[in-house]
Amino acid sequence: MNKIILFSLIFFNTILFAANSKEVLLLHSYHKGYTWTDDISKTIENEFDNYKDIELTTVYMDTKRVSTPAYLDQLAILYKEQFKDRKFDLVIVSDNHAYDFAKKHHKDLFKDLPILFCGINNFNKIDFLNDNLNSFMSGVVEQVDLEKNLELISDLHPDLENLIIINDRSSTGLAVKKDLDKYTSKYENKFNIKYIDKMEIKSLKKTVSNLKENDVILFVLLFKDTTGKYFTYKQSFKQIKEVSPVPIYGLWDFYLNYGIVGGLLTSAVGQGQAVSKMALEVLLRNKNISSIPILEKSPNKYMFDYSELEKFNIDISPFVEDYKLINQPNTIYRQYTKFLMITVILILTLIIIILILRANIQRRVKLEKELSNRIEFDKVLLDTIPNPIYYKNTNGKFLGCNLAFSNLVACSTDEVVGKTTFDFFPFEIASKNNKIDKELLENFGTSTSEFTFHTPSNNMKHIILNKAVYRNIDGTIGGIVCIMDDITDRIQQKQFLIQQNKLAEMGDMIAAIAHQWNEPLVELSAQVQDIETSYLLDELKDSDVKEFVNDSMVQIKYMSKTLNDFRNFLKPSTKKQEFAVKKCIDEIIEIIGKQIFYSNIILEINYNQKDEEILIYGYENEFKQVLLNIINNAKNKLIEKNENTNDKGKIQIDIDKTQKNTKIKITDDGGRIDETIIHSIFEPYFTTKVEGTGLGLYMAKVIIEDKMNGNISVNNDNQNVIFTIKLPNQRI
Repeated sequence: MNKIILFSLIFFNTILFAANSKEVLLLHSYHKGYTWTDDISKTIENEFDNYKDIELTTVYMDTKRVSTPAYLDQLAILYKEQFKDRKFDLVIVSDNHAYDFAKKHHKDLFKDLPILFCGINNFNKIDFLNDNLNSFMSGVVEQVDLEKNLELISDLHPDLENLIIINDRSSTGLAVKKDLDKYTSKYENKFNIKYIDKMEIKSLKKTVSNLKENDVILFVLLFKDTTGKYFTYKQSFKQIKEVSPVPIYGLWDFYLNYGIVGGLLTSAVGQGQAVSKMALEVLLRNKNISSIPILEKSPNKYMFDYSELEKFNIDISPFVEDYKLINQPNTIYRQYTKFLMITVILILTLIIIILILRANIQRRVKLEKELSNRIEFDKVLLDTIPNPIYYKNTNGKFLGCNLAFSNLVACSTDEVVGKTTFDFFPFEIASKNNKIDKELLENFGTSTSEFTFHTPSNNMKHIILNKAVYRNIDGTIGGIVCIMDDITDRIQQKQFLIQQNKLAEMGDMIAAIAHQWNEPLVELSAQVQDIETSYLLDELKDSDVKEFVNDSMVQIKYMSKTLNDFRNFLKPSTKKQEFAVKKCIDEIIEIIGKQIFYSNIILEINYNQKDEEILIYGYENEFKQVLLNIINNAKNKLIEKNENTNDKGKIQIDIDKTQKNTKIKITDDGGRIDETIIHSIFEPYFTTKVEGTGLGLYMAKVIIEDKMNGNISVNNDNQNVIFTIKLPNQRI
């Protein structure tokens, strides 16, 4: 049986994991080992590593080496067989060949699958939208910034004579050449631009080796020369770098650290990070891919090689502020910066700790002095009370008492501590009291009881006991406090029969009265004995003292403030008066204007009678509350609507005075109110908010219509909501 249960649990967990796991296909245009492709892959893998339920499958099309139509058709056949039993949740395509492949074979290979792209050159958004590709595709555009790089080279080399641009005739290279034509005319009067994309590698090396001091190279791409010879990105660049006497700039970060000076480089890491964030939105938040906007601005970064800057004596600081520098040698300061910072932080932390400890010690000394004074005061206070008082722990042992109790049992207060009721009272009375104490500790309540006993001097005493359970500061039950009321004299003044008939009534009355004024004292006594015990046992904490000294006053002040606030809240305005509408609106905007501004909301106020002060008659404060409620509702609705966008909301207030009425219209573009509920929003307790009370608009209607003889209404105008308030100009 146990084996069946275990197998069922394992099977259930396997199904649950499979249901929650996500399958992602990463389709690369190029081959493994190509740095651009590898960097994108590593970045996506690193981003997905934090999510164990995402499984990534990576496939390489190898189109740097071969990209004929026949080859691509064979790939489609291969992938169809390879993936026929795979259920992917998302496809990510890297670079143009994979992007074009995914568009062409979406229906037969990736039907109904969302597709994200990255590293796409020469992206045409118009064609993208016309082909309705946005219904299943989005992604990140790769865009080299030729304009900024040409501007950078021109700034860094004011004496530049010849700019040699080396490129190949791949699809990416041709796209770069097309963009280059836009900017060359800008520099034709500053320096010569020599564009090379048709040259055999040996001739190209010879040309580069003959460059002069005021020449610069912009290396774009070189994967094939005119003979058709294929190179890796390292091989081609290395051959050019070996013979180049001048600085070389680039457009892609994978050439960095191989000899280029740098530039505003297109980053494979940036592409991978951006597309990973989009993928997580789709996989984890179930976001529809059509709602994810295309990142058209490529995440490029200024990056430079320190050794190349030093070699050619290039200073980038006057022209570039935010940049990344590689191969920068460590100075002593840089080498030990982290250590120095940690040391300084530790020293500052220790100083702060010492200052805090010193302040705590001083505060502790002060509090101990105050506590000693308070304990002495409370002891005198207890001893002054004529009622015998004692307090004991949950085991029934006395922890302390006042002078009246020690006189009652003819013992000193020190002799009372540690003993039980059996040491002072007859066995029957002590047993009865222990039973009451046990019930109190179980129910955590109060109790009033009565007993008669003979004192050590053989005097008969009639005593009423008022008992209550008290808690320690940590919430545990500390024990019981008892206040005794000696009714011996009252009982002896009456006849026996009268005493029997009236005793219960008098006892109940006296007990009730005593309970009413003794209950706070019981609580105080409980705290006193707890503090005193903690002090005697050297267990006194700062928090105990602070709790003891401040608890009562803090609670009373807090309750008093709450009560006053509540009274003020219920207190209605009774005085009608004339007041200016503009003054009311200005005061409201003073309160919430900044909040509206920082919530990306435009607030527009229009007075149709700009040169006339518009006055209305009624309750000014309550009228302001109506406006504040409506404006706040509009503000909250706009914040909720635009929280995931950069759209600006708008609230418009129009004030118009006619011969009979003053009309105030408050319009917001936060979306229309459902027609099925629009007629109910002024009803009491009607709300669409989770934590709403449904009283705001109801109170607004009462104030405007019942108290100020006006009218308030609401209507939809397309996607706008308009609240209209009409108030009579004459007193009614």
